[in-house]
Amino acid sequence: MNTASEASEARGLLLIGGGGAMTLSVDVAVQALEQARSRGLGTHVTNLADTLAATPEVTAAADGATAVDFTRPGETADWAAARAASGDTPAVVFGVREMAQVAVAETAERLGLPGNPPAAVRRIRTKDACREALAAAGFRQPAVRLCHGEADALAFLAATPGPWVVKPRDGADSAGVRKVTGPADLRAALDRLPDPEAPFLVEEFVQGEEFSVEGIFLGGAPRVLAVTAKEKLAPPYFVEIGHVLPAALPQDTRQEIEDTVRAALTALDLRFGLFHVELWLTAEGIVLGEVHARIGGGWIHRMLPHARAGLEPYGAVYDDALGRSVELPALTRAAATRYFAPPAGRVTAVEGWAEVAAHPAVLHAELRLAPGDTVSGFRSGGDRVGAVVVGADTPEEARELARALVDSVRITVEPPAPAPEVAVTVEPRRLTSSFQISHMTIETVDIVRLRLLSADGGEDEGEDEGEGEIAADLGYGQDGRAIAAEAEALARTLAGECTATGDPVEPIRTRLAKAAADGVSAPARMLVEMAFLDRAARRSGVPVWQLLGLPEPGRIRLLHTVPIGEEIPRDGRPLKIKLGGPDDEAVLRSLLGVDAPLILDANRGWDRADWERLRPLVSELAPAVLEDPVRDPALLPEIRAALPATAVLLDEGIATPADAEFAVRVAGGLNVKPMRFGGLLPALTALTAATGQGAARMLGCFLEPPRAIAYAAQLAGLCDWSDLDGHFWVSDDPAVAEYGLDSSAPGIPRIAYGQGGAA
Repeated sequence: MNTASEASEARGLLLIGGGGAMTLSVDVAVQALEQARSRGLGTHVTNLADTLAATPEVTAAADGATAVDFTRPGETADWAAARAASGDTPAVVFGVREMAQVAVAETAERLGLPGNPPAAVRRIRTKDACREALAAAGFRQPAVRLCHGEADALAFLAATPGPWVVKPRDGADSAGVRKVTGPADLRAALDRLPDPEAPFLVEEFVQGEEFSVEGIFLGGAPRVLAVTAKEKLAPPYFVEIGHVLPAALPQDTRQEIEDTVRAALTALDLRFGLFHVELWLTAEGIVLGEVHARIGGGWIHRMLPHARAGLEPYGAVYDDALGRSVELPALTRAAATRYFAPPAGRVTAVEGWAEVAAHPAVLHAELRLAPGDTVSGFRSGGDRVGAVVVGADTPEEARELARALVDSVRITVEPPAPAPEVAVTVEPRRLTSSFQISHMTIETVDIVRLRLLSADGGEDEGEDEGEGEIAADLGYGQDGRAIAAEAEALARTLAGECTATGDPVEPIRTRLAKAAADGVSAPARMLVEMAFLDRAARRSGVPVWQLLGLPEPGRIRLLHTVPIGEEIPRDGRPLKIKLGGPDDEAVLRSLLGVDAPLILDANRGWDRADWERLRPLVSELAPAVLEDPVRDPALLPEIRAALPATAVLLDEGIATPADAEFAVRVAGGLNVKPMRFGGLLPALTALTAATGQGAARMLGCFLEPPRAIAYAAQLAGLCDWSDLDGHFWVSDDPAVAEYGLDSSAPGIPRIAYGQGGAA
C-alpha cells in the first residue's frame, strides 16, 4: 500500500508493527504518528496485512503503509534496507507494540540509526533470560524454571516453597498467567497457556505491592517519568483492574525504586526509546519483575501527559534521536485508570454510561458493551470491555474518582449457559497415493480434529455439540501439533463467548478476526470456525449454509485433478492438469485434441523462459483456466493478452482480502481456498468482493478430509468452478465426477454421492 507521498517520508519516522486491533493499541500508534507529524516528520507504518486492514485509523494517520511481517525481524530489516538503498532512509525507527521490539532494534541497527542493541531486546523479551541477567547483576529476582512439560513443573514445585506462578515464556496482557498453590492446581494452569506445546515458566510467587516505572532514555540514559501503582484482581489470575500515577509513596521509597530501575536498565544494556519496568515492594526489599522497551499499557500513555502537563513521550524520543534538546515537564498532577469487570454472561442492560463519559475529569472513556453482547469473564488484558481514565490533582483523588465513575455504571448480566468442553486430537495419515505438484511431493498429512462437547451436567454431557476437522500438510508449513495447540487455546477462549442467546455468528466472526490480527494461523482459525459454526447451526436447527445466508449448494461438478506424472484420463471429465515439472511440453502436446474443458495449474512453476517456450502450445490449447502460471506477477498482463478467452487465476499466497483484491486487479480472477483464508467467513468476504468486480472465481482446497471439503463446498454456489476433490487422496471415498451435500441434518452437511442419497 505504498503511496506517491513516499518521497516526503524520507528522513522521517518508520513505525514498525503499527498498532494492534485493540482500541488502546490503536490509540497509542495514532498518537505516536501524530507526534511525529507535529515535528515535521513524514511517517510510514508497517504491520501484518490483516492488521493493517483491521486498523484503518492507524494507516490514515500515516503518510504510507506497507504489509511487512514484524514477527520475522530479519524480513523487516531487509525490507527497510532495500527501501533505504533507493533513497528512502528514515531518521527514526520506532515501535509501540511489545512483539515488534526485536524488529525495531534489528532494523535500526541495520540502518545505522539510534536504537537498542537487538541482543538486549531479545534478552528482555525472553522472561527467564531477563531474570537470569538481572540476578547475575545482583538484583533480587524470584526463583524461576523454564519447563518443557508438566513433569518439569512438578519437579520445580517439589524443590521450592510455594505458591508459584505459571506464565508463557513470551507473552503480554497477563494472558495465560495463573497462580498455583500446589500440584493439584497445576493442570488447570497449564491448560490456560496460550500455546500448550511451547516451553513455559514456573516462578516463585512474590508477595508484595506491585508497581511499574515509566520512563524515557535521553542521550542513552534512563530518565524516570513516574512510578505507577497497580491494582489487580484476586488470584488465580493476575489481570490489572486499575492504575494510579504517580503512586503515593514516601520520597525515600520512590527514590530507591527509581535508582534500582535505572541501574537495572543500564545493566541490561538498554539505551533508547521508552521503558516500562514492573516490580514488587516486599519485606525484603525491591524485587524486579518484567522489563519492557516500550510505554506501559493500561492507558498510561494518556495518564502521563496529564500528570506531566504538555509531555509528548513519543515526540521526546524522536527529538532525542534527532539530536534536539528535550525538556521534560514537571510532575505536578495525577491520573488513574479503572477497568470494567462485569461477570460473565449476556448483557441485558447498561445504565449510567452517558453521565460517566461526559464527566469533565475524564481523559478517556470507552465501554464496548451493549444489551445482547456476551461477556466472557476477565482473565487477561484481552478480555477488557472498557475503561475510564481520569485526571485529578492528587493520586488519592484520581483513584477514588475513577473507582466511583466505573461503579456508577450499572451493567446487568444474565448468567451464561455452560461453555462446551474442548477436545483436540492429531492423527498422522498416509495418502491413498502420493500427490506431486511443481515444488513438492506429498505422502502424509496430519488429521486435526476439534470437538466441542456438552458440559451442562445432564445426560447429554460429553456428546458432540460441534466438530471441525482439517488436514495439515508439512509441505505447506502446516504442523499438525502446532495447529492443534493454537486451535485449542482459541477454542477455549471462544467457548466462553458463545454461550448466550443472540446472534450466533457474530461472536465467532469477531473473535476469529481478532485471532487473525494476533497472528493465529489460518488452519487453526478454520478448524475453530468449523466447530463453532457447526455448533451454532445445530443449535439453530439449520445447515451452516443457511445459517450464513448462502444459496443452497446444488450438484457440485468437480474438476478432475491430475498430479504431475500421473496418466491423463480421456473420458470427457473437466481436467485440472498440474504443471511446473520437467515434462510440461510433452504433457501439453498430449492434451492437443482432448475433448474436455482444461484447467492448467503451474503452481507458479514457470519463469519467463518457460512461458515463452510453452506459450504456443498453451495458446493452441486455449484452456478454460490458467491458474498460477508464473512466479513473477509482472508477466500476467502479457499472459492475459495472449489468452483473451482464458480466465487467469491466482492461488498461491492468496490468503487475505487484500491478496484477493490484488489477484482480481492483476489477473482478473482468483482461487479461494477457505483453509488458506482461515475459514468460510473471510473466504466469503473475498468472494463477495470478487463477484462485485466481475472476476473469475474458483473454489479450491488442499488435501483435506471429507468433512472439510463439505464445509468448503457450501460456497460452491458463488463460484464459476469447484476444485474440491482433495479428499480422494485422504479418505477411502470413491473418486467421482460430481457430488451433492446432504443437508437433512443441521450443522455441517455431509458429502452425498449418487443422485442425492447420503454416503
